[in-house]
Amino acid sequence: MNIGVVVHGPEIIDSGYASKILRILKEFDRNVDLKIKLGGTMGRVAVIDNNLESIIDISEKMVPSQCLKKLSDNDILILMNYGKSKETGHTFGKIVVGRADIDKPIIQIERPGEKDGTILIWNKNAANSDELDNLINYLSEKLNLKVESCISEGLNTWKEGNKTFRKVHGVDKNETIMLNGIVIGKALENNITIVEEDGKIVDIINGEVKWHGVEKLGKIDLEKAIIKTGVLRRHPSNIKKDKNSKEMKTSKKNEDKEGEVIIINHAGEDVLEYITDKNNPIVITIGDDTTTICGDILARFEIKIIGITDGDRDDILKNPIITEGSNIFLIKNWKDDDVGKILGEKLKNKNLTYDGTLYRIKEILNKNKIDYCINKY
Repeated sequence: MNIGVVVHGPEIIDSGYASKILRILKEFDRNVDLKIKLGGTMGRVAVIDNNLESIIDISEKMVPSQCLKKLSDNDILILMNYGKSKETGHTFGKIVVGRADIDKPIIQIERPGEKDGTILIWNKNAANSDELDNLINYLSEKLNLKVESCISEGLNTWKEGNKTFRKVHGVDKNETIMLNGIVIGKALENNITIVEEDGKIVDIINGEVKWHGVEKLGKIDLEKAIIKTGVLRRHPSNIKKDKNSKEMKTSKKNEDKEGEVIIINHAGEDVLEYITDKNNPIVITIGDDTTTICGDILARFEIKIIGITDGDRDDILKNPIITEGSNIFLIKNWKDDDVGKILGEKLKNKNLTYDGTLYRIKEILNKNKIDYCINKY
C-alpha cells in the first residue's frame, strides 16, 4: 500500500502526534510506502526543531492542497492537522480538500489527543476498498478518535456589489489577524468578517484594522487568501540550531566575509525561500512583525539580522528569539516601510559584510535625517 501523508502546521508536530501517527501507520503495514510532505512555513520550522527533516519532506514550500495534489498518485492520502477548535479544524479540512480537487480517499486526523478530536473521511467513494476501511478502523482505535461527519460548511464568503465578505471561524477576542502572512488587524469579538472591495481590504467587522499592514498587503483575492489568527506557534519546542543544514550555508567563521544583501519587507514566514542556497546572506527585515518572524526562524541557522522597526509589534510568536549579534533599529520619525524603500534602492542585492551593511544603513539614515535607536542582541 502506498500512503501519502500531509502534515500541516506546527501544533501537530510539537504535540508529538505527527511522529506517533507515522509510527502507527508503519505498525499497520510494515511494507507500507509512506511519502510525507509538510504544508505551511511554521510547520517547517517545527520539523527542524523536532529533528524530523529525514522523515518529513520540507524541501518545497507548499500549502496543504498543493501537497495533496503532489501526493495524489498514492492509494490513500492522510491529512494531519491540529486546529484551534473542532470547528476550525473541520473548516480547514473542507477548504483544503475542495481546493485540492482530487479523486482519492483522504483521511483527515484532526486534533488528536483532544476530547473533540475526530477522524474525517473525504472522497471515500473514490476507492471501494476493505483495506481503506481497515486502516480507518485501526487509526480510530489506536488514536481513540471517533469517525465523524464534517460539521462545517467550509469557506463562508458572499458578495454584495463590489464587496466580498469572508467570515472567519474560531477566532478569540484580541487575537491578531494575519492575511497572506501580514498582520491586518485584531479581533474585538469571537466572530469576525473581513471585507474586501476591488482587491483591497476595506473593513474588518468586529475587528480593528491595522491599515499599515493593509498597505503592505496590496491587492488580494479574499476567497483564495490564507488567513490565520492568534500566535503562529502555540507550543514551540526547544530550538534546534542547525549549522549544517542543507538549506543554509552560514558559519560564524564567515562573519567578516561578504554576502548578498537580502531585504524582506513582508510575509516574514517566507524568509527561507529568499535565502535558501545563499552563502552568508546579509538579511535586512522591514517591519516589527516581519523582524520578529524572520529573526526567530533564522535563529535556527545562527543567521544575524538587521531589523528596521517603528514599534507597532504584535504578539504573533511566543518568546521569539534572535541570533546574538543582531541589530534592531527603532525608527522614531518615519514609517519603517518608507525607510525600507530607501534601503532597498541603495542596498538590495549588493555584496557587503554584516558590519559593512550596518555602517551603510546608519549612513543612509543620518543623511536623510531619520532618527533612530538601536537594540543590540
